[in-house]
Amino acid sequence: MTARLTTTALSLSLALLAVAPARADTMPHLDAAPPPAAQPAAHAEAPVRATLSNGLRVVVVRDRLAPVVTTEINYLVGSSAAPKGFPGTAHALEHMMFRGSKGLDKDQLAAIGARLGGSYNADTTENVTQYYYTAPADDLGVILHIEALRMQGLTLDAADWDKERGAIEQEVSRDLSSPSYQYLSRLQSILFTGTPYEQDALGTRPSFEKTDAALLRGFYEKWYAPNNAILIIAGDVDPARAIDQVRAAFGEIPRRTLPERAPVHPGPVTAQTLHFPTDYPVGLITVAWRMPGLTARDYAAAQILSDVLSSQRGALYDLVPAGKALFAGFEFAPKADAGIGIAIAAFPKEQDPAPLLHEVNVILATIRDKGVPTDLVEAARRKELAQLSFSANSISGLAENWSQALAVMGLNSPDDLAAMLNAVTPADVNRLARQILDPGEAVTALLTPEDSGKPVTGKGFGGSESFATPPDHPVPLPDWARTALTSLSLPPSVTPPSVFTYPNGLRLIVQPAHVGHTVNVYGMVRQNADMQEPAGQEGIAAITEDLFTYGTRTLDRLAFQKALDDIAATESAGPGFGLAVLTPDFERGMELLADNELHPAFPDRAFQVVRMQTAQALAGRLRTPDYLFGRAVKAAVSPPHDPSLRQPDPQKVMHLTLADVRAFYAGAYRPDLTTIVVAGDITPERAQQVVGRDFDAWTAAGGATPAVDLPTRPDSRASRTQVPDHTSVQDTAMLAESLGLTAAHADHFALTVGNEVLGDGFSSRLYRDLRVRTGYVYSVSSRFSWSRNRGGYSISFGADPDKVGKARDAAVHDVTAMQNNPVSDDELTLAKASLLRGLPLQRASLDSIAAEDLHLVDLGLPLDTPDRAAKAYYGMTAAAVQAAFRTWIRPRDLAEIVKGPAR
Repeated sequence: MTARLTTTALSLSLALLAVAPARADTMPHLDAAPPPAAQPAAHAEAPVRATLSNGLRVVVVRDRLAPVVTTEINYLVGSSAAPKGFPGTAHALEHMMFRGSKGLDKDQLAAIGARLGGSYNADTTENVTQYYYTAPADDLGVILHIEALRMQGLTLDAADWDKERGAIEQEVSRDLSSPSYQYLSRLQSILFTGTPYEQDALGTRPSFEKTDAALLRGFYEKWYAPNNAILIIAGDVDPARAIDQVRAAFGEIPRRTLPERAPVHPGPVTAQTLHFPTDYPVGLITVAWRMPGLTARDYAAAQILSDVLSSQRGALYDLVPAGKALFAGFEFAPKADAGIGIAIAAFPKEQDPAPLLHEVNVILATIRDKGVPTDLVEAARRKELAQLSFSANSISGLAENWSQALAVMGLNSPDDLAAMLNAVTPADVNRLARQILDPGEAVTALLTPEDSGKPVTGKGFGGSESFATPPDHPVPLPDWARTALTSLSLPPSVTPPSVFTYPNGLRLIVQPAHVGHTVNVYGMVRQNADMQEPAGQEGIAAITEDLFTYGTRTLDRLAFQKALDDIAATESAGPGFGLAVLTPDFERGMELLADNELHPAFPDRAFQVVRMQTAQALAGRLRTPDYLFGRAVKAAVSPPHDPSLRQPDPQKVMHLTLADVRAFYAGAYRPDLTTIVVAGDITPERAQQVVGRDFDAWTAAGGATPAVDLPTRPDSRASRTQVPDHTSVQDTAMLAESLGLTAAHADHFALTVGNEVLGDGFSSRLYRDLRVRTGYVYSVSSRFSWSRNRGGYSISFGADPDKVGKARDAAVHDVTAMQNNPVSDDELTLAKASLLRGLPLQRASLDSIAAEDLHLVDLGLPLDTPDRAAKAYYGMTAAAVQAAFRTWIRPRDLAEIVKGPAR
């Protein structure tokens, strides 16, 4: 549950840039997908629509990718409708939608969510609040029943709000600890002062302290009505039957008279400069403007302008290969009625940002005065149309695309957006650039890194709290859910992929999925810098990877990127490589991918720039709280001098040579360490032929296959480390230890079932005890990590400093209880149902299908492991779970690592 700023993408981008400023994506992602031919998206079946008599609008989009369904109900209200002085009202109500309703209390809701085995959550923006479920397709009726009960009979109990207030305040603290959030929320207040967008959707602690259940009920009764909602259903369902189920669940809910909506008419903006300290490894300069929103006539032109400004063939990005910036680009965060555009460039820590800021402003002024290249406009158009073409490759992504088009943009379908994009001309883009990129309305910001200090060992939380065992009793499900969810059954076996191994050792896995006219390729070279970088050459792997973006021996950087733009493809090379391309262009796309992966240019000038950028970025990163926190975790669970504790020295990085890069590439990039997954609109025979044509001649440089797996390690012991972070107002805590088994051990299935009870999801013991019952934390989870030779266990949570000790004691108590007592029959059934039903959901997108295959290859496990897991989960006993936790988990050895404000 979260308040989602429509600037969230920017927040993530800023954080990402700070961690890896000069590196391109290593894999194509569907939500940032490639450019296609200028045609609307092709779906296997036309969507089916209905409008109930009470005004509820419904769209069902069938997608047969997997036996999975996603529902997304969009209430056309968000933070902009909050009462004056209570900016977080919509966000608070979103949280309370999970606290129970008439006929479905909060415990039953959590139990049903766990049994469904899928994912369910919600987010709040300025104009829309969305609630989404992804679950097995057969359970659509259960999901619809839940949403109907929440639409008409929310409990909104005062005592529940008192508990939820504590958790939501932890969320506020978490976001306030992010420098990018602080910057973006301040920027939003400047650009939209005097409008409902002035404050973001998150809310504030003072507003939550004043909020009571009566205020929330008034907001709920005004806005949560069927005639103010749009329901999107996507997945492998029969549309006619789905519409019938919607009518049965929602048909009797009465419509309501809706209040007037406050208009958003921002006034003029005065140019100004902001300053923010950060814990980032690099500095950032940003120049921001107000831009058209999603409902504006110029939205499509604004999106294309943004893509042109962020193009790797554009003038802003040219600052990177020129050695003037560690990163440079443009981000666009549109809201419904307005948007934000930000030019971003990264500079080394302790360097004067003034020259880089001047360069950025000159580039933007030139674009404003002279316009943008016409061919980049066409490339951007193809890129945007591709997002529609690729949407069928993810069931949840398809639901989100339709929700965005209908609920946020007010369109009839995503195809309307295609028509808008096709209508944009270069003249439209240049007119908008002249209008927007006005230096007199620019808000400039300098985000400057500052040190927080060194980690301190041996600093504990102090104090201990007696934590009584919570009541452990079965939660009776309502009749309508019990019938559907009480029986356990094995999911259908997964159809095995086609697997080929070429004479050079390269493995090809083909997963046909004819749900759209696109093909995705995912490649992995098994590689581990900790094991493969020569002594004294730490950092050579990162430099080598970054150099792949500089073209091939036959096509330089710009020519190579143009070749991709010409076929509307997204490509990346390196240890993780990939391609997303339209079906007709698969052959050409693979030719380009192979050229980049097997024949990288590694130009000397680019090497000089990347080496400098890597050293500069490292100099800052090695002192950041996030890096120190991660390193403290590794040190806590690993023996001294473990390979995982190697780290580069910025000064030694500057002594690396291009010959070192070529030698590392020759030794580490080998076909016998490589797996390629081809998924989408392709036959196995065609994939085998094309991949063989382009990769079969690849040979290893010689010598034995290198060791890439870390060695086994002894059991870790308890320790305590405090990592200072003066920019944070909330602590991030981890309890961690090494384990003496790997995923190849049969007990790992029992541990997985136990962790489903203990720390995975809204119905887990940790979530119940640390959040629901006490409000100590906003989020908490536990997880097992696996590699071929190692296992690990950790518990993570975020909390205010004065609550960390209590949260830690409660977490250790819950772990110990797993060893001392068998889980209840109800908990075991719940965990098994969640895992069994969740297995098909891992195949609900081409991304997740390929990721699962590559993960199994990386672990050295057979590709039918999901079927083996299903049988293990189905037959699991409480005694086996308890025995596994007793054997492998050591509560007294859990190390404590905390990052946060100094005590």
